[in-house]
Amino acid sequence: MKSTEVIVEDSLSIKSIFSWSNFKAIVKDGIVKSNLLGMFAGLSVALSVYNISFVDNILVVILALLGTAAVVGGAGAINNYYDRDIDSLMKRTMERPTVTGSIHPKFALWLGTALSISGIVFLFLISPLTAFIGALGLFLYLVPYTMWTKRKTIYNTEVGSLSGAIAPLIGWAAISPDMFHPAALGLFVLMFLWQPPHFYAIAIRRLEDYKNASVPMLPVVKGTPRAKIQTIVYLILLLASSFLFLSFSKVVAFSMFALTLAWMLAGIISFKKMDDYKWATMMFIFSLNHLTIIFTMLIIVSFL
Repeated sequence: MKSTEVIVEDSLSIKSIFSWSNFKAIVKDGIVKSNLLGMFAGLSVALSVYNISFVDNILVVILALLGTAAVVGGAGAINNYYDRDIDSLMKRTMERPTVTGSIHPKFALWLGTALSISGIVFLFLISPLTAFIGALGLFLYLVPYTMWTKRKTIYNTEVGSLSGAIAPLIGWAAISPDMFHPAALGLFVLMFLWQPPHFYAIAIRRLEDYKNASVPMLPVVKGTPRAKIQTIVYLILLLASSFLFLSFSKVVAFSMFALTLAWMLAGIISFKKMDDYKWATMMFIFSLNHLTIIFTMLIIVSFL
């Protein structure tokens, strides 16, 4: 029989594994929330474009939310399992449960696998296309990004941006199979082009972290000036992509243009006036507000 001390230790271990804070950390709840917002924006735009009732499709909405949350959370958990060695070398990630030992790495792997499969099933109940889009995003994040490019090339950000741009397409596919509609393309391009400036800002702010972990982020390999210049280039492309939303809503298109222009000009004007850390912090905060406002506007305009 187990001693009282061992039983108490096992009980504490179980409580630690299933604590809400550990669960949120292991599935990367912040990323889950941002992807849910993007998915819902894509779904809302598709409902508006095809004049389909939200209420009549409430089950599709619920399945899309559950499926997207499970797939994204599963991907986060598996990523935590795979990256636990480099996570231990960076201040930003060294408190993750798979690093501290509060969650066993294999538990994270099995949790991620279970969530991923469950998410694909939920999406398949909507349509095979929706499940395929969700599975594609999962694959792009785990294999080309996490396993192939994250530790090997400066283009890891662009590869990761492909998977990060999938969430709005899940929402769109839940309503319509026309993945080449201008609004659907606009959603994908918006998310793809938004991510490099966002993650370059993080990489500049956490430059020493990425150096310590030997992760070849752009500012680590090519220097901070190159990363800042490339940020502006992506913002120019993002500015031009605003017009992909003209067929959906002129309000959205011109609002996105104005927000992106403000973001770009802020980066250009302060390019040499601020030190790199302050510049990156400003650009990072601007990126979060930029995407949140645009997605919220897409949803509101869709329902109006």
